[in-house]
Amino acid sequence: MRSLWRVCGVAGLVLVCAAGPAAADDGGFTIKDPRIKESSGLAASRAHPGVYWTHNDSGDGPYVYAVDARTGQTLARITLEGVGRPRDVEAISIGPDGDLYVGDIGDNLDGSWSHVWIYRFHEPAQLRDQTVKATQFTVQYADGPRDAEALMVHPKTGRVYIASKRESGGGLYEGPARLSATGTNVFRRVGEVPWVTDGAFSPDGTKLALRGYLALAEYAWKGGAGDPLGDWHAVPGTPVQGQSESVTYTPDGSALMVGSEGADSEVVRVPLKEDGAKSPSAGGSSTRSGGGASPGNFLLGAMVLAGATVLGLGAKRMLRRRPG
Repeated sequence: MRSLWRVCGVAGLVLVCAAGPAAADDGGFTIKDPRIKESSGLAASRAHPGVYWTHNDSGDGPYVYAVDARTGQTLARITLEGVGRPRDVEAISIGPDGDLYVGDIGDNLDGSWSHVWIYRFHEPAQLRDQTVKATQFTVQYADGPRDAEALMVHPKTGRVYIASKRESGGGLYEGPARLSATGTNVFRRVGEVPWVTDGAFSPDGTKLALRGYLALAEYAWKGGAGDPLGDWHAVPGTPVQGQSESVTYTPDGSALMVGSEGADSEVVRVPLKEDGAKSPSAGGSSTRSGGGASPGNFLLGAMVLAGATVLGLGAKRMLRRRPG
């Protein structure tokens, strides 16, 4: 599997070099706050239309930022009070209760922490720099420590899910029906996922988007006992970014917003097909009915898609060079 990712990495590098920086589609924006250098998660505000919540990766402190999608400017920096010093914040999501959930769930040593944390606070009614009281939840995995970068709160049930991150494929972990601030919250593996750097539920709760470095897919969400993941398809039009770290749905569910780490990072709008049609199988949009997700097919599809795009770009350049 490592060799597969090396090939994917080379293909992605060629894509970046050949296509240049991804330009934001209509509705995208550039994060202009110099304090935000490692945007690692995105969540569309429910209380403030056109605002997206983000945060830095490790080392920034207990801060969350509200960014205006029209200008890319920060409207508020929220300081979380009542939590310990964040270790490796990787994700943010909004629940049906109007609360923001921040996932301090990263573990770059591949599962060295005995526990991780989730911080929850209510989305402020006014956007201004302020300190808010947050609740801290301790999290452990039923099958032992692991690295993770994706935290998703279901918009109907309020249940929290985490997707672990490994080259050979990770797991989808389901939290208890209600998180407890006084005890340890055990998350149990309920599905198999590919390499995931972020994820998000659609506003109606019927789909789950999972993002990796070279691929973005939508899964049908079955919920219930057992494997909650249904058929999946790759999302066409997903840009190649320097370090693909974040994804969220727009409030109306018509598009996905994808972001990357780095100063002046781009957040790109990726429109979704209304009928949920799957892109051609040659583009790596393998689907399956029932059973667990297929990380191998997902990654192979990403590699094929990247290679095909590189070849297409090369062919176009050759045609432009031919004399008329």
